[in-house]
Amino acid sequence: MRIAYLDCFAGISGDMFLGALIGTGVPLEVLQDAATAMNLNVTLKQETVDRSGISSIKIHVLEGDKPAEGQAPDTFTHQAAPHVHTHAPKTQHQHKTGHPHTHEEPHTHDHPHVHGRSLSVIRTMIQAAPLAPAVKTLAIQTFELLGQSEAKIHNVPVDDIHFHEVGAVDAIIDIVAASAGIVHLNIGTWHASPVNVGGGMVVCAHGTFPVPAPATADLLRNIPTYSAHIQKELVTPTGAAILRALSPTFGPQPPMSIASIGYGAGTRNPESFPNVLRLSIGESGAPGPDSRTWVSTETTQEIRVIETNIDDATPQLLAHVADLALKQGALDVTLTPVIMKKGRPGTIVTVLCTPADQSTLTQLLLTELPTLGVRTRTETRTILDRTHRTAETPYGPIRIKSGSLSGTLLNETPEYEDCRAAAAAHKVPLKTVQQAALAAPSK
Repeated sequence: MRIAYLDCFAGISGDMFLGALIGTGVPLEVLQDAATAMNLNVTLKQETVDRSGISSIKIHVLEGDKPAEGQAPDTFTHQAAPHVHTHAPKTQHQHKTGHPHTHEEPHTHDHPHVHGRSLSVIRTMIQAAPLAPAVKTLAIQTFELLGQSEAKIHNVPVDDIHFHEVGAVDAIIDIVAASAGIVHLNIGTWHASPVNVGGGMVVCAHGTFPVPAPATADLLRNIPTYSAHIQKELVTPTGAAILRALSPTFGPQPPMSIASIGYGAGTRNPESFPNVLRLSIGESGAPGPDSRTWVSTETTQEIRVIETNIDDATPQLLAHVADLALKQGALDVTLTPVIMKKGRPGTIVTVLCTPADQSTLTQLLLTELPTLGVRTRTETRTILDRTHRTAETPYGPIRIKSGSLSGTLLNETPEYEDCRAAAAAHKVPLKTVQQAALAAPSK
């Protein structure tokens, strides 16, 4: 299985993540096409830079020939009582959201003069853009994570959170381009190291806070973090939101055969500390018995289970919702007949999904079904290493899914739709085509 490992020893920011994607082989055109789709007249510039002797990729978001991140004093504002938010000390990264500044000088949030985009407006922009559905879903989820954290910190409704007109451009591009790169990589499971948040203090009108800043700290809830090596701010809100949206498994690098490595550069270049985010892409596996071979291993994944009990939906509606859920990223959908209260026959609608798709699929069930709520729980599943091959049969090519454990083939299943079409075309029983596919050599 294709997996990825993020080494966050120097924190994480939006531009570092984009640079790491490019470094692993994601074409710049994939990110630029996503940026162009947002119709914001933005160009992405790729630059190879040195960070403490490490060659790494720095991504610049440009409006015309000027950096988008350098034109706005802040990204998040809300239409509430004025307050000032000042960062006095220099820090490691430029914030792309929350507080997009170089931390060279103090700055303020002047809320009476709000000319930004609300979260709902940005959501609409992303939905209207010519992007792949998976890219839209991930980008919207990431922005919602940002908005929810800021709303919680400032104690205002999430719809009152606004993004500064120019700063939002940089944030939108970072998040949408990152989402496009993530979808392009098609990773089965994401993994990440504990996150180095840096150190030092952040001075603002609410008081003096230790790094990370309040909104960033909220985004890092339940994520393993530590502070080491440098007294600078190492995690930006954008980086924290992207990491949270990925829902990786945190810990040491898992057994894997690494195919590509990318280093994404942060803005600053401190001495004796490589300010980079390292992304490794490869196949899950473990050393073979002779230490010179590499065999694939099964993978344990965290998934979400979303359920609701329905006793007043038609069979047509239930089938429709199940189909929609699968198209929107559900791993599986089941409809279980049950007897509910008052002896009424009903149905338990169960949706399995990744953590990244939980919000979208929850909204789907609440919108499409006559239910007043859903249940959600976290479970783990162990999956085999999955591969595909095409078998040449007398009835035409048939795709076959295979499942292996530690290099040993355990299961093979011909694709039903291929077999059904071939059986109909040749007027033979379905099982005849299935048996021929399993017996035939690969194409």
